[in-house]
This record gives sequence, C-alpha cells and structure tokens, in this order.
Amino acid sequence: MTATSGPEEIAPLLSTLRDGRPRTRAELAREFGLSRSTMTNRIDDLLALGLVTPTGDAGSTGGRPASTFTFDPAVRVVAGVDLGATHARVTVTDLAAEPLADHRTELCIANGPGPVLDQVAEILEGLLRRAGRRPDELVGIGVGLPGPVDHATGRPTKPPIMPGWDGYDVPGHLSARLGSVPTLVDNDVNLMALAEHSSALPDVGHLLYVKVATGIGAGIVAEGHIYRGAQGSAGDLGHVAVPGSDPVPCTCGNTGCLEAIAGSGAVARAIAAQGLEAATTDDVVRLVREGSTVAAHAVRDAGRSVGSVLASCVSLLNPSAIVVGGSMSRVGEHLVAGIREVVYARSLPLATQHLRVMTSRTGPHGGALGGAWLAIEHAFARPGCFLTPAPAPLPG
Repeated sequence: MTATSGPEEIAPLLSTLRDGRPRTRAELAREFGLSRSTMTNRIDDLLALGLVTPTGDAGSTGGRPASTFTFDPAVRVVAGVDLGATHARVTVTDLAAEPLADHRTELCIANGPGPVLDQVAEILEGLLRRAGRRPDELVGIGVGLPGPVDHATGRPTKPPIMPGWDGYDVPGHLSARLGSVPTLVDNDVNLMALAEHSSALPDVGHLLYVKVATGIGAGIVAEGHIYRGAQGSAGDLGHVAVPGSDPVPCTCGNTGCLEAIAGSGAVARAIAAQGLEAATTDDVVRLVREGSTVAAHAVRDAGRSVGSVLASCVSLLNPSAIVVGGSMSRVGEHLVAGIREVVYARSLPLATQHLRVMTSRTGPHGGALGGAWLAIEHAFARPGCFLTPAPAPLPG
C-alpha cells in the first residue's frame, strides 16, 4: 500500500508533527486550514506509512474523546559518519537523532578514499544489523571530512591532509555500496556545529562552534542554519593571523597563524620547552589533569590566542554562544577561561552582554551526530523517501 497524498502535501504536516506534541485531526485541520475529511485522509496515509502513531485520547469536553497523533521517529534510520585524520566514528540514529548503534575505530585518512569509504560502509552495515534495522530503512547518510568540501557536490576541495581525495565522488562511492542512499558531505566542524545547535542548543539561532585540536576551525550557525560562505570555506580560523604574535611558521606557508600558535602541537611544544614530556594532545591533557602549572599556563595562553581571533568574530557575527570542542577541550576550564578573558575584554559590550562561552555538550560524538542531523533534515526536505510503507522489522 502506498500513500494517496503526494510529497508536497505531507511535507508540511510531517514538519509540524516532528515536534512530538500530540494533536487531534481537528487541531491539524484548523492549523492547516483544511477540511476535517482532507486531514483525516492525510493522517490515514501517514498511519499506513508508519510515519505517525496514535498517542491516546485528548481530553473530552463531552462525547467521545478525539484521538491524538504524533510523528514516530523510529520508522526510518539515518547514519552519521565523522572522519578524522586518524579515526572514524559511525552512528545509526532514528529520525530524532537518538543513537541506536555507534562504533569508533582507528584509521588513516591518507590511505585514500576507496579503502576508507569501503571500511565505513562495512562498519555501517554491521551497525544496521546490530540495531536490528534493514538496509532499506536507511534514508540518508551524512559524512564529515577533515578538510574543505564543496557541499553542493559532496566532493573534497584540495584537502591538505587527505592525499587522493581532491574532487573524489564521496556520495557516489557510498551510494553504490549501500543501495543508492542519499549521501551528503560537509566539513567536519560544520557538522559539529550542527549537532551542538540541534541536540544541545536548539533555541540558540546564532552560534559559533570552535574546534581546537591539531588544527583549529569554526562552524557558524546563523539564524538556525549552517553558514558555509561562497565556496564553503567559512570558518577557517586556523589560518587567521594572531594579533601581536611571533612569526611562527605555519603549514599553510604563512607565519603567525592561530593554528601554529594555539593548536595542540604548539601547546605541546611550549610545554616541552619547559622541560616536561609532551608531544601529543593526550600528553597535554594528562599533564593538566595531573595539576601541572606549566601545562595549565600553556593551555590558558593558547586560549588567549584563540580569544584574540574570536573577539573579531564576535564583533562581526554577534553570536549568542561560543562552543569550544575538539580534543583540546578535554583540558577543562583552562582553555575556555583564556578564551573568555580576551573575548569579553576586547569585544563591544553590546555583543557580549548575553554571550555565553562554553565547552561542547555533544563532545566526541558531535561530528557523527551532526552527520545524522544533516541526513535527517535532507530527508524531511524531500519526503518522497517516506512514501512507501516502512519495512517489517527484522525477526528476533
């Protein structure tokens, strides 16, 4: 059985019911300005498709109480993929981004797109089995890559740490492996920003997510949507010059870039110069947690450098929140304190009177979770993918 209503008819109804608030047919008919019989037909279609479910009866004012309905997010699933320089995290969620199965593994992005994406496909197939879901229940995949991406095509654009990936058809590769599933690709920090906005701060329409790790980048949420810029490179904070910094060489060929001054490698080198053993982000985190004042001061100095660049961003973008994530955020308040110190001192009071600077709430799951949200939003924008009944669940 298929629906008699078309995608353009069910799309606004699904968008309304996604908020989880139960409604009666009569309430929905009034809300959409439709006749009771037309709304009844559309609700019946959605019931047949498994997209809505009865939730009980509304309070009665006399006579038989009316049934209420809400969207059922478990009817289909999506996948989020977070690829880093040395890791992959894949998660399967329902249509409300509730994780059903998750897996993280070590891999090298420099192995090239074929081997890496084949491994991702194998992990995803295993996660679907673990979650008890069929491949034909998968309606979208969102992938985050650690480099510039042409979001319209899903192809990486000259990514510096991804040899062999430039211009590669990532969506085509995964769709071929997984049955023509719509696949969307974006920069990993954009997806972290999307996850933070959608899962943790849905009421914050203007948000700046800053990933501080080996590299430094930002994802911009403006009026509730990811802002990517003209060529998709908005948020490339790592190669902004730090005001008054030493001319430290950067991998981009310039000097004094934020990444070269405040990235985790720079912090580790600053600590090692003081006689402590520090070569990696994990070393920096360990030393700070062990109470090393040398490490704490180095991290706070890095935070001040990040803050000196973010102060200009605050004046330009006027976000309501700055969220700090990435591997360096594991050091705790020392990094955020350095950022706050400079941002609040150098930005105009009007831009900072309601500004919050905080650590990420989605943590290491943010990239994959953001990929799931990207796939969810794509599915609801093109609800034709829902216009066949949900497959029967796997036995047992």
